Amino acid sequence: MNCQVPESCRVCRSPQVVFFMTVGDRHYWRCEHCQSTFLAAEELPEPEFERERYNLHENDPQDEGYRQFLNRLAAPLLSRLAPKQRGLDYGCGPGPVLAQMLEEAGHSMALYDPFFFSDRRPLHQIYDFITCTEVVEHFHHPAPEFDQLTGLLNPGGWLAIMTCFQTEDRAFANWHYRRQATHVTFYRQYTFEVIAQQWGYHCEVPRRNVVLLRKSS
Repeated sequence: MNCQVPESCRVCRSPQVVFFMTVGDRHYWRCEHCQSTFLAAEELPEPEFERERYNLHENDPQDEGYRQFLNRLAAPLLSRLAPKQRGLDYGCGPGPVLAQMLEEAGHSMALYDPFFFSDRRPLHQIYDFITCTEVVEHFHHPAPEFDQLTGLLNPGGWLAIMTCFQTEDRAFANWHYRRQATHVTFYRQYTFEVIAQQWGYHCEVPRRNVVLLRKSS
């Protein structure tokens, strides 16, 4: 293995990083502090490759099945929001269906995605809530991303995340989520508890694979 040993965890910045597993030509590291798993830095995908993969996504706002999938996050978030809040769909992709659903519920939404909505002006405003659906697993450098997201939230604001939680290590090699080439960082529920403690949130898991982080007031 020619991969360089990481100096720290890319999620929580802990130095407690150990080699985890090789699957084919991909090498993964594990943080013993937050239990995240992440791909070796030398093997992270190039932006051109990522864009090609994301362009294959077909997120139809009229697809009732897709809306039900997004409602796994939208429903528990909406139950916690006051009326007419200001939100940001961070990493919204080419078809921001979730933002449309939240606007239909009476909230105003801004959009940001590094590939499809790359205007950075929304990143210079402050929000009552931020959504990240099927996004955090794509983060090459999660810690700076969480720094930024936390800075974009009002005190008491919500960071709503949906991603597949990693479970048993023995299932990792054949896990469908790992096999997606642009998925490079994997979280356990416990990982989000560490993130909450480190960045100053209260952590709720209203359903499997959905995390609601409320920023301290």
